Amino acid sequence: MKKLFAVLGDPIGHSMSPFMLNDLFSFYNMDSVYLPFHVKGENLHDAVKGLKAVGVGGFNVTVPHKSNIIPFLDGIDELAANIGAVNTVVNENGQLIGYNTDGPGFLKGLTSLVPKIADQKVLIIGAGGAARAIYFTLAKENPRKLDIANRTIERAVSLINECPYSVSSSACSFDEAYELLGEYDLVIQTTMIGMSPKIYEQPIALNNLRKQSVFCDIIYNPIETQILKEARLNGASIQNGIDMFVYQGALAFEKWTGIFPDVNRMRDNVLKQLGGKTC
Repeated sequence: MKKLFAVLGDPIGHSMSPFMLNDLFSFYNMDSVYLPFHVKGENLHDAVKGLKAVGVGGFNVTVPHKSNIIPFLDGIDELAANIGAVNTVVNENGQLIGYNTDGPGFLKGLTSLVPKIADQKVLIIGAGGAARAIYFTLAKENPRKLDIANRTIERAVSLINECPYSVSSSACSFDEAYELLGEYDLVIQTTMIGMSPKIYEQPIALNNLRKQSVFCDIIYNPIETQILKEARLNGASIQNGIDMFVYQGALAFEKWTGIFPDVNRMRDNVLKQLGGKTC
């Protein structure tokens, strides 16, 4: 009998995780299947109980359930607890334990461009859920500076104040960030501005971006957003959101199976599913 793995979300039809992870189960000759489940918020508790009852091996959690699922789990690890969000659940001897692989996935995918975060000056654009996961993860790596730019400064300040890890950090507006861009070694765009279909929008202009800096955008549709294109033209090394998506999935797969999978295969499959399109 196949072992069940799943992803819960609302909506869920757009998810590329089933394509990516079912390919891995086949590649590693595992008798397992990964299925998407469209779960409304009012049915989330019942869905978790049902998965536990049938002995699910593990599952992913996507929007809008990453925080709301926490009370329905048997436990969560320290990072997920601090972030206040879970994207991966593992069945550990009948107990459903929650983890967050979003931030660690981003960090692992970044190593080809930035091998070490320590002593880097970093700016995160945005203060939503993805920014929170990335901020908390990077804060543990001892960057020289870790700032947040957001349309609402108060939200950025709250995120900084809620982080349990000691790091030099300040909040600023998008306008202020524009003036300060030249100070940063690494800039990470975490908002949904520029996502398809509004592909020509961007949160800030990059005229002041320092050449030889690294610029990341966690969006992967389009594959090269308008702001990534501008960063590249300004001399920065760039990375889109595919690596974060692939590595957070790889870390989840490792937690479920004990195998860290072939990330190049995963990346190729994601690109294939996107059709190589830029919008």
